[in-house]
Amino acid sequence: MRILISNDDGYQADGIIQLAKSLSEIAEVIVVAPSENKSASSSSLTIGKPLKPIQIENNVYAINATPSDCVHLALCGFIKEPIDLVVTGINFGANLGDDVIYSGTVAGAIEGRFLGLPSIALSLASWECNHFDTAGNIAKILVDRIDKAPLSYNTIINVNVPDVPMNEILGIKSTRLGSRHKSAPSIQDSKDPSLYWIGENGKEADNGKGTDFHAISNNYVSVTPLQIDQTKYSEVNQLSNWLENINY
Repeated sequence: MRILISNDDGYQADGIIQLAKSLSEIAEVIVVAPSENKSASSSSLTIGKPLKPIQIENNVYAINATPSDCVHLALCGFIKEPIDLVVTGINFGANLGDDVIYSGTVAGAIEGRFLGLPSIALSLASWECNHFDTAGNIAKILVDRIDKAPLSYNTIINVNVPDVPMNEILGIKSTRLGSRHKSAPSIQDSKDPSLYWIGENGKEADNGKGTDFHAISNNYVSVTPLQIDQTKYSEVNQLSNWLENINY
């Protein structure tokens, strides 16, 4: 098996180094990742300028680009060898609930799935991130069994791992996305009032049993199936009825 690895924290981040180390025990890995931190870049692609991959060492490349750029370039001709699986991470911090909308790590996995490959996004659910080795072990366990996963063609697996030693992990659970409250207000810069900082993520709103938030808070690995199609099918007919009554 040959695995493409990327992330949004940059190729020098502890998480991607651990991920490459762990997965190299069971497969060949190729790292194509941003040259610097590109967190919260979502699925943005760079189309206004060319991108230059720089080889750092054998099978490790850095690009001044987003995670989606990195995966896209790798799968669309830059990497000549056939790739079997895309794995992104290990993200510094959780990607739970609404976080997946903004996450560059999740977006990299989405790009892999969009380009036809099974894809997994991994995050260590903490702002301290003391146990990347635990997330690396979980990655190895899941990847080693990915061929047995009963998933449809368009599914991305979003994995969040508690930041605890491996022996404190209580299990692995299939979950749904929870949700957060509205984000905190933007913050005016103390030195230059013309500048603003994006406020912190909102606190947990839907964190009940069955959600990714609930699993993490109880020391379970959360595994959430995501899909590219964001159509809200339950409201297509209602919207159609509304549109039919608009005169123009």
